[in-house]
Amino acid sequence: MTTDPLALYVHWPFCISKCPYCDFNSHVRDVVDQGLWRDALLADLAHEAALTPDRRLGSIFFGGGTPSLMPPVTVAAIITAADRHWGLDSDCEITLEANPSSVEASRFADLATAGVNRVSLGLQALEDQALSFLGRAHSVAEGLAALDTAQSAFDRVSFDLIYARPGQSLAAWTQELSRALAFGTGHLSLYQLTIEPGTRFATLAARGDLTIPDADSAADLFEATRAITHAAGIPAYEISNHARPGQESRHNLTYWRYRDYVGIGPGAHGRRGGEATFRRKKPENWLSAVGRNAHGMETSDALSPTTQAVEALLMGLRLDEGVDLHRIATLGGGAMPLDEARVALLARQGLLVRDAGRLTVTPAGMPVLEAILREIVTA
Repeated sequence: MTTDPLALYVHWPFCISKCPYCDFNSHVRDVVDQGLWRDALLADLAHEAALTPDRRLGSIFFGGGTPSLMPPVTVAAIITAADRHWGLDSDCEITLEANPSSVEASRFADLATAGVNRVSLGLQALEDQALSFLGRAHSVAEGLAALDTAQSAFDRVSFDLIYARPGQSLAAWTQELSRALAFGTGHLSLYQLTIEPGTRFATLAARGDLTIPDADSAADLFEATRAITHAAGIPAYEISNHARPGQESRHNLTYWRYRDYVGIGPGAHGRRGGEATFRRKKPENWLSAVGRNAHGMETSDALSPTTQAVEALLMGLRLDEGVDLHRIATLGGGAMPLDEARVALLARQGLLVRDAGRLTVTPAGMPVLEAILREIVTA
């Protein structure tokens, strides 16, 4: 039995509005019965706890949707129940994603009292025109006021920015990123804008009304991002995430290092004990399932050794630390799902390093990570 800490993901699916770039499981509802949802989440949590005895929690992550819309009393109830069912590590990282509106920022003190010790703010841009383009409801001034409030309320603060926006120059992004680094947070999530199927941006792109930077321009922006953050002492540790040493997201490292986690709430994924779990996605369907079954599970499937090894490679090679190939082989039942000839070729090209039983993607390889994975990982 593994002794690694378990991670808990809690999905809150509701938002004030749907952003045009977002393909997450988020929904707009006029009315949410808060008491009913609190009870349902606690029931879903209890079901997972019964299936994972003798484990402690190393992290909890409230994601969404917009979990800062959750009443602090609900957040407190979930943390208390998680501690009762599993027990929390003494340094348990408890993160909540938040929109930087003044209404939500007013809850930060209560959320900290509830037990949240890390917040991830969706600033997304430091230009009002860009925020409008991204469909965000807050202004730059409101976002920075929320950031200031968050830094007063929580031990650890991260925020997101989206770059490679239409027409964004390297000089403009460099200036925006330099401003972001000056705020002194220990963690930044910096994502290139991508056009996801089913989003409003995908509709606009299909009509020719939206064009993002080409691959070469995007690569220049990516490389500049890494250089600037590294020089500022907040280097990349994952393809899109940057942190001061010791400030990395422990919860997200659980995913990328292919460790066990449980997920509750609509559409939440989990992976524990060699099984992949998936909750019903639509909020109303999940709620009905919990009412019938005391959990919102839709599927729970055993993962074959090959699948586990492949998934561990796909996740782990996102990290600058790379993967332990001995562990990959162990997960795969002795088999290594790698095209060794392609690995050797890409290593000679300076895109991969294979050394002392580890495989890592080099800084030169990170901009083309998806292409590398398609080349080397065999299923």
